[in-house]
Order: sequence, then C-alpha cells, then structure tokens
Amino acid sequence: MTAPAAPPILPPCLVLAGGKSSRMGTDKAFLTIGGDTILGHVVRRLLPQVSEIALNAPSGFPNPLGLRLLPDQIPGQIGPLAGVLAGLRDIRTCGLQATHLLTVPSDSPFVPADLARRLESEAGGPNAIVIPASDGRDHPVFGLWPVSISDDLETWLSDPGNRRIKAFLQRHPTVPVEFPMVETPQGLLDPFFNINTPEDLQEARRFAEELS
Repeated sequence: MTAPAAPPILPPCLVLAGGKSSRMGTDKAFLTIGGDTILGHVVRRLLPQVSEIALNAPSGFPNPLGLRLLPDQIPGQIGPLAGVLAGLRDIRTCGLQATHLLTVPSDSPFVPADLARRLESEAGGPNAIVIPASDGRDHPVFGLWPVSISDDLETWLSDPGNRRIKAFLQRHPTVPVEFPMVETPQGLLDPFFNINTPEDLQEARRFAEELS
C-alpha cells in the first residue's frame, strides 16, 4: 500500500509594516475598510496560505492581532529589504523547516487567495526570487524569497547606497508571475492595490463593499 504523500510545507509569511505612512498621517495598517482594519484583511487572506505570520514593524508598534513582532535588524527604517532580511534570518534562527519566505505589505487588503501557491508553483528553481505582476506592472514588495540569498542581501544592504528592491533583484534569478485583474461591479480591481493616500483609502472602501 502506498503511503499518502506528505502535505506540502507552507512558507512562513512576513507582513511588512515598517513604513512611515507619512502621506496618511497615521499607521495605514489600522485604517478600516469593509468592517475590518487593512491589516485584518491582509492577515485573514494569508492565514490559509502560510505556516505562520509575523509582523515586520518597529518595537512598540501596535499589535492588536497578537502577531509575532519582528523588527528590522538594520536601524534607520531603510526600506522593505531590511524587513526581508529580518524574515530570512528569522527562519534560520528559529530553525523553521522552510526554504522560502513570503512577504506582503500591510497596506494591500485584497491579497489573492492563491498568492503563495502560485508563486511556489512557478518558481522554476530553488534559488529564484518570485514576484507577482498585474496590469503590466511588477509588485516586488510582495515576493517569495529563498533563504539562500540571505548572506548576499545582508552584504548588499551594508552599503548605504543599496536600498532599492529592483536593483537587488537584478543580482538574482527573478521570476514574475502574472495575476489577473478582479472583476467587480465597480470595475476592474488590481489584487495588489495598495493604499497610500486618502483617495486610495476611499477607493479601497468602495471595492471592499462590492466584494463583501
């Protein structure tokens, strides 16, 4: 009798909430749309897809959902790559049985329900960085990052001139995965829609009402 196949190892996820939200005047993650906070929507969509969810944010960041807080190891809020590095190092420190880290920003409440599965299935190799794309644009703050790039990322970030995600991606095999736009009565919704301005927030609230 053939033994049942072992279930796939789901990747851990790090929600990146280390930005300053300067254009909104408050922490975007806790603004509300569709009866919940933006962060609440993100976490609810991710829970079935990943093995655990941690929150990349500075010490003292509000954490009403009780997520494990994982601050940057590099001071100065230098950008999302510092969060990626913290998450990759955490996998090794905690001895997690994972080869990749999934990252998602805290200001994108319409995360696809099949994000992790599709990024994993189309990686094409164990050392590739896999990022989603939609409507003709890549979204590199979302990504599936191999633990194998940890040392190179740490070395690269040690130069203060190295901060941009797209510049780092050029150092490694990178696979874009196209996701379709979502049809709603209000029009097409980009599943990677992120909220940066009050106008974005109002638009997100309209889409959330249509999708509820």
